[in-house]
Amino acid sequence: MNQVRIGVLMSHVRAEEKQLLAAMIKRGVEPVRLLDRTLAFDLTDLSEPQPSPLDLMLDRCMAHGRAAVALQVFDALGVKCVNSSLGSGIADDKVATTLALAVAGVPTIRTAAAFDIESALRVLDEKIGYPAVLKPVTGSWGRLLAKVNTPAAARNLLEHKRALGSFHHGVFYVQEYIEKPGRDLRIFVVGDEVIAASYRMNEHWITNVARGAKSLPCPITPEIADISLRATRAVGLDLAGVDLIETNEGMKVIEVNTGAEFKGLIQTTDVDIPGRIVDYVVGLATREHEKNCARDAVHTHALLNGI
Repeated sequence: MNQVRIGVLMSHVRAEEKQLLAAMIKRGVEPVRLLDRTLAFDLTDLSEPQPSPLDLMLDRCMAHGRAAVALQVFDALGVKCVNSSLGSGIADDKVATTLALAVAGVPTIRTAAAFDIESALRVLDEKIGYPAVLKPVTGSWGRLLAKVNTPAAARNLLEHKRALGSFHHGVFYVQEYIEKPGRDLRIFVVGDEVIAASYRMNEHWITNVARGAKSLPCPITPEIADISLRATRAVGLDLAGVDLIETNEGMKVIEVNTGAEFKGLIQTTDVDIPGRIVDYVVGLATREHEKNCARDAVHTHALLNGI
């Protein structure tokens, strides 16, 4: 049995997590299952015993708020996290993601943020144009997205969002609407490699698999590989699901996702996606384990010699 200790942070054990856990066991690694609802951390005394000592923690938590806290704690404890709290935090924040892509020069959809209805309408008129898409700054699965075709429709929607008053609607995040050819792309990146890609087909303009889109095989072209790897690095992720859209100006990034699902993608490829993820994670964990053992050996030597 491999001596590395890998934790898997989960909210539920979905089909994807079962596949990942099975792939670890197949490779001789006994995963440490960490259900988020069972965890509690002493944030003021990190010397106190924490959950099982780990060489690496793989984040597969559906509850991104819980994951954000757990990742910060494990980072503070010196545990290698995949993905890191920093990278995951950027990916979970659409404004932060958009800024990271812009700074890195990665092509993405024209986007603006505003805090007031009138300023949002002004940026729609002057920069974005119509139709346009309004999104919450955080969220997944295509929830709370809305397409507006006219200034009147935009004003009504913005007023409605403001009246709702939740943090999801406190910032107006608006994007240009791209007329899709009935599809967009989901690309899966592991480390420095694009391992799989699929078209997500839907008659509706929202093409998330969670919203009924069908996944079909997509060839990994040099353009797809280049922009996906650049986007993943810009956000700071080890594992990423990159969403791309085809435009008249070439491929552009829609989103970069941490903890990405692959239930639709896996049906379109012969690539062993959970196996590739686990191979990458075990490699990182092995290097971390060796570093931890070397550090402990130095500490033990110092104690024995009264240093």
